[in-house]
Amino acid sequence: MEIITVRDNQALGQTAARWVAREILTSPDSVLGLPTGGTPVGMYHYLVRLFQEGLVSFGAVRAFNLDEYVGLLPSHPQSYAAFMREHFWGKVDLAPEAAEIPRGDRTDLAAECRRYDQAIERAGGIDVQVLGLGLNGHIGFNEPSHNLEVRTHVVDLTPATIQANARFFNREAEVPRQAITMGIGTIMQARRILLLVSGDAKADILRKVLYGPVGTEVPASILQLHGDLTVLTDIKL
Repeated sequence: MEIITVRDNQALGQTAARWVAREILTSPDSVLGLPTGGTPVGMYHYLVRLFQEGLVSFGAVRAFNLDEYVGLLPSHPQSYAAFMREHFWGKVDLAPEAAEIPRGDRTDLAAECRRYDQAIERAGGIDVQVLGLGLNGHIGFNEPSHNLEVRTHVVDLTPATIQANARFFNREAEVPRQAITMGIGTIMQARRILLLVSGDAKADILRKVLYGPVGTEVPASILQLHGDLTVLTDIKL
């Protein structure tokens, strides 16, 4: 495990973008696992800038997003597909067919989960997985539970997660109660993992993730067992 501490959220975004760009420059056909949420916005901003300056290309990259809300069309303004179009997909040369995200609007969600796992498998697995961290220790939408699902699955969102995501909607009642998320097993099979954590509100949960016991009560604690984990944070541990 490597822990990189930066001065603030802006520096976190810049450092994360450079980290990902180095991976792509080393392996232009990398398979990326990508997150949404407030923390990675700065990373996407600076990756777009690096692309615009001609320093990195995403033309040969494949990308798989961690998760999507159940019940939202990809065109819905609060869908994670819309988030990715706004912040990243629509601003770089990543081929549209190479940008994958679970479809939460499908009638047969179990079949959609299988399709997503098969697409990741056909791509050869995730080379570089970027993660954010939820206040309750979730990664993707893998919530605290008695057991952790290995592959892509539908999850019931906890009240804490619903409340945390309510800021993106007009009111809390509009937040979907379920999501499709990549499973812990798929995340852990990534060759390299970059965990982004920003803000003093996450200091306690980050300490539990990094130094507490490994268990399903804090899903991200499983990352202690990964062989190539980099933690990038503006929190002074």
